[in-house]
Amino acid sequence: MSQESRTARIEARIAPEALAVVKRAAEIQGRSISDFVVAAARDAALGTIEETHLIRLAIEDQRRFVELLVDPPAPAPALERARRAHARLIRKGR
Repeated sequence: MSQESRTARIEARIAPEALAVVKRAAEIQGRSISDFVVAAARDAALGTIEETHLIRLAIEDQRRFVELLVDPPAPAPALERARRAHARLIRKGR
């Protein structure tokens, strides 16, 4: 991380035992404690954000999903009315 890109500061309290672990990990990677903590926090944040974009389904739900894609049910009457209304509106707009 370059010095020029640092524009904000965060502070945190940490137990001495946890600091020792973080310090050791930072040393192993050849980083400062600050760089290590910032990178770890960023990775954790990105992972959390990515998880919100994933849909996880149980095996039975996966099968049902695929079955509905392959052989979808007939549209409900309300959906059919909406489709016809939409088609009329699109034709009028031309």
